[in-house]
Amino acid sequence: MDLRHLRYFVAVAEEGSMTRAAERLGIQQPPLGQQIRNLEDELGVQLFERRPRQIALSPTGTFFVEEARAVLRHAAEAAQRVRRFDRGEIGHLNIGLTSSASLHPLTPKILRGFHEAYPLAEVSVRESETYELILALREGRIDAAFLHISTDRYPDLQSHVLTREKMMAVVPIDHPLTRTKKPLDWPRLLEEDFVIYRRTDGPGIFDGILEAVAAFGGRLKIVGEVSRLIGAINLVAAGRGISIVPATMRALHPETVAYLPLAAGALQPLPFYMAHKKQLDLAIVANFVAQTQAISAQAG
Repeated sequence: MDLRHLRYFVAVAEEGSMTRAAERLGIQQPPLGQQIRNLEDELGVQLFERRPRQIALSPTGTFFVEEARAVLRHAAEAAQRVRRFDRGEIGHLNIGLTSSASLHPLTPKILRGFHEAYPLAEVSVRESETYELILALREGRIDAAFLHISTDRYPDLQSHVLTREKMMAVVPIDHPLTRTKKPLDWPRLLEEDFVIYRRTDGPGIFDGILEAVAAFGGRLKIVGEVSRLIGAINLVAAGRGISIVPATMRALHPETVAYLPLAAGALQPLPFYMAHKKQLDLAIVANFVAQTQAISAQAG
């Protein structure tokens, strides 16, 4: 039994006439009659009561016509859904974020923009450390990740710079540095104790800071390492030291900490990346990548 037989059967049932059903379907009457008989033979039941110049549903046919309509509806819906899936309009996306990426203002803009463009798509978001996200990408457990390092060293991955963030010093609100009028340079910063985002969680931030310090010829006095940038800000607020964080975090805890600019050239802006597999097998992932790039370009 195929869908064509069901469509023929429903047309005859609704028209109550082989002639009108044949006209509706755009086929000749004899082949239509033969297809109906083939369907009855296949099912082993009589679907119609045939009378001179009239054909009517049998009790069995009356029961079966609703079943046939349901099957045809389901088939039409399935065809529509598979086309939408093929176009990347529906499906499920798994997105990974580092803790610092989750705080970036561009992240919710991207997720909101994708939902507005593809409202039927389902999106799950998970937060993890950088290298766990890279492993999850390579193993196919997530489809895209937002992080602060490039994935160029991995031949199967591709990353795009979405924006670059200025870095700022964060100090206790009553710290003497808050009275400094000039942007902070390394000679002044290196006099302080530092709380830093540990490398396993934020290698982009960690390496950027240590490379800048090494280029200056200095050394950080690290008194604490944290797994989340918000943890660094909390420790700074508690007077444990100072830290350096992306400027996008300067809205956090303004009553207990101060965010101070760095001197020009002290630290390069921090790239914010989206990473994914080079081979995009799913249209929905390709749509997410394109949408993310478009939104980040608009955001400047």
